[in-house]
Amino acid sequence: MRGRWGLFALGWILILAGSLLAHAVQTSFGQVTVTDVRFPAPRGVVMSGLLYVPKGADAAHRAPAVLASHGYINTREMQSPFAIELSRRGYVVLAMDMTGHGQSGGNVGSDDFGGPAALAFLQSQPMVDRARIGLEGHSMGGAPVLAAALAQPDGYRSMVLEGSTVGLFGPPRPGTPAWPRNLAVVFGQYDEFAPLMWGVPKGSQVGQSPRLRALFGVDFPVAEAKLYGDLARGAGRIFYNPPVTHPWEHFSRAGVGHAVDWFQKTLVGAGAPRDPLDQIWLWKEIGTGMGFLGFVVMMLGAFSLLLATPPFASLAHPAEVVGERRGPSWRIAAFLTAAIPAASFFLFMKLGYLFLPNRFFPQWVHNQLLVWAMLNGLITIGLGVVTRAGRPTFVRAGRARGAVLAVTTVAIGYAALALVDAVFKVDFRFWVLGLKPLDGAHAAIFAAYVAPWTIYFLVSTRALHTALAIKGEGEASQLVTAALAMSGGFIVLLCLEYGWLFATGSLLTPTEPLSAIIAIPFVPLLAALGVIAAFTYRRTNSATPGAVICAILVAWYVAAGTATHWSPDFPMNLPGAPRTK
Repeated sequence: MRGRWGLFALGWILILAGSLLAHAVQTSFGQVTVTDVRFPAPRGVVMSGLLYVPKGADAAHRAPAVLASHGYINTREMQSPFAIELSRRGYVVLAMDMTGHGQSGGNVGSDDFGGPAALAFLQSQPMVDRARIGLEGHSMGGAPVLAAALAQPDGYRSMVLEGSTVGLFGPPRPGTPAWPRNLAVVFGQYDEFAPLMWGVPKGSQVGQSPRLRALFGVDFPVAEAKLYGDLARGAGRIFYNPPVTHPWEHFSRAGVGHAVDWFQKTLVGAGAPRDPLDQIWLWKEIGTGMGFLGFVVMMLGAFSLLLATPPFASLAHPAEVVGERRGPSWRIAAFLTAAIPAASFFLFMKLGYLFLPNRFFPQWVHNQLLVWAMLNGLITIGLGVVTRAGRPTFVRAGRARGAVLAVTTVAIGYAALALVDAVFKVDFRFWVLGLKPLDGAHAAIFAAYVAPWTIYFLVSTRALHTALAIKGEGEASQLVTAALAMSGGFIVLLCLEYGWLFATGSLLTPTEPLSAIIAIPFVPLLAALGVIAAFTYRRTNSATPGAVICAILVAWYVAAGTATHWSPDFPMNLPGAPRTK
């Protein structure tokens, strides 16, 4: 009992301590108010955002403001580093959810990605100085801010494009030396999308890009950190090329610092200017990362506590393992378990691109992941038919109650997230891994995807326990083994991809930048799922509870955090969207 309560209590300690830390940093220790806002777009879409208002900014003391947008298959929380650092310097910041993302309605690209509506909402705030507004967008987040700039040519003073470009997303209008106004381009030396966005093989060569030279109005390579044009006329230009990757641009001191520096130069008058490298945003990510870890730990404790209650006590059954030792057969099984999902990832994601969004499965990237999962499930079944020796005896009775136990466990975890969202206005995340509450629309999307994910995890976790569990093995050893078996292949895949990128400037598979980035959060996510699967199996001798928990978490995570490409009110936009970020 002590162990069960200990895990449950430890999880809550991590959740509450991490969320309190994240809230303190996000609000600059009480100097900024963060509000969840909703506002309409012209064609009926309801937009979502987080509004950061520094202390002292009001109708009598108007402050400069910045509209910030995340990239493809991200959400408004991805702009926290910019929002925190700008708001603590005295800027009002609106971190928006693009249409088809987060809790904004519509689908990808509808209503000009929501950019014009978001700018109009920001301008309507009584504490905002409408003559000093900036626009910032990462990757596809350039689309809404460029659309806003096109809709209101005089409605903003300056812009920062982080890992983005002009003419590719949103408005097809190419950039000129005079449009957009006072533009800073921040593009990483190791950005995976350099060929797509700037037409050069490597991010370190963007300064030589004809597209960038035309934007800066020069016929020679653009020098880094040199001011071009005239700020007073709105034709200022500057280029930064920090040594970072695409998803690192909005999660680095350099990427954030360059944006802060540009806005402090072009939107003067903020209440508390600071050195651009004086940054605290990482502590917010550490706090929400603690919350995510606490969420997993607390659910393990909740599962154990529920298993001791009368409705579920009969499900408690020690695992009946048949594996005797870690010999050659075990090593082969461990290798295949880790290697096949990773080795097949890029190919199966390409095949999944053919699974078009529709009324029932409206998220394109989610569809791709589902195809990857289903095909891996078939491979797992095929390997199981070939290697039939030494099968353990799983408990078959009580599967329905095992599923109910799993649902109840996740419900407790969801309640914890809902609590910290309501009290602290944060969620559980670190960098590209984030778990958000589900609104009504995304709850319906989740409900459609959770069934096929359950089928996959019933197959994969059963195979995991069959192949890798060893008699007499300690719990810590089994949990680590399961975590590495689930995530190890992706660790190797990413080491190869990014090792090659940092050595040469290009990915090992340069045509798969988005899939490589999507694989990053699957390392910690799959490791956590491996721990959950092994933990629940040891206590029930059944794969069902763990499989259902894993399926719910993955369907929830992807549904809430990726993009919606089909909606009943808008035609599908941007058929090439899954190739960009």
